Amino acid sequence: MTDFTGQAGSLWRRMLSGSWVGITVATVLLFALSPVIAPGSLAPAPLLSMLPFASVLAIVAAGQTLVVQQRGLDLSIPGMIALAAVLSTGLPQNYGWPLWAAVIAGIVGPGIVGIVNGVLVTVFKVMPLVVTLGMNAVLLGTVFFIANGTPSGAPAELNGFALDRTLGVPNTLLIAIVVVVLAGLVTQKSIIGRRLTAVGVSERAAAALGIRVNMYQMFAYGFAGLAYGAGGVLLAGYTKTPALFLGDSYLLPTVAAVVLGGTALTGGIASVIATGIAALFLTQLGQLLRSLGWQDALQLIAQSVVLIAVVLLRELVPVLVRRSRARREQRPLAPAGASAG
Repeated sequence: MTDFTGQAGSLWRRMLSGSWVGITVATVLLFALSPVIAPGSLAPAPLLSMLPFASVLAIVAAGQTLVVQQRGLDLSIPGMIALAAVLSTGLPQNYGWPLWAAVIAGIVGPGIVGIVNGVLVTVFKVMPLVVTLGMNAVLLGTVFFIANGTPSGAPAELNGFALDRTLGVPNTLLIAIVVVVLAGLVTQKSIIGRRLTAVGVSERAAAALGIRVNMYQMFAYGFAGLAYGAGGVLLAGYTKTPALFLGDSYLLPTVAAVVLGGTALTGGIASVIATGIAALFLTQLGQLLRSLGWQDALQLIAQSVVLIAVVLLRELVPVLVRRSRARREQRPLAPAGASAG
């Protein structure tokens, strides 16, 4: 009985913290239940319409994962996505840029802004929430300046690429898989990833080991900016005429995907691949609720409830396991002759 309880507690801890197991099981169950709850929700048409948005969320949430790993929280995501969208659509239409240059600007521009965020956080020791919130306001102002207050349409080539499929698979999904898998391998299997983890766990300990803490934290913010830029460019192409506040709806889902993927808000160990799976879970959940007639506001409430439930479970389960172990250890031994008739 003791071994079984210990194994169950270990399984719960693995499912709720720093592992892809829990969110993968939840995602499989969600897809299995979807056609039961809403027949037709997994038909080819709704599935293919859901995957591009899941892909964008996975790419953007991958960037948020690295920021959270460094004990930060990036609130500049709406402005980053809007900047990427307006650069990739507005520069060709309003300023005559070639599409390839506009796409590079849409990805690299947010990456540079991400490095600026990292410098302000690491060198000038400004709180990440303050830095990214202020940067978001600056970015939105920049977006309105570049666009002259009017959204631009995506070039036909960008729109066609975002809508097209390769071997039946949406291009957006293929790009998301490449980004998430590569980022996952780097963060989990490389020296860079191990050092990012060490810095996220303890800056002092990492510095004592000779790791350049500031450089790795700036790398995390810079990568996050590139991820936001890539997601924003794809989203602009897919929606064809992106709104200037295109990224507003992605802030809460990125945090939810990071937490559901097992990354602790206190920093340290993180899994980009688990975050990508969580992005798929959240997008399918929204698709399912939409097919049931839920309004957008109710879908946000549902996402918030799921997020709160996971955080509470993550906090309560270890406490309950420790209490159960303590009670077993304090249980008095039976007298020697107690079993005798």
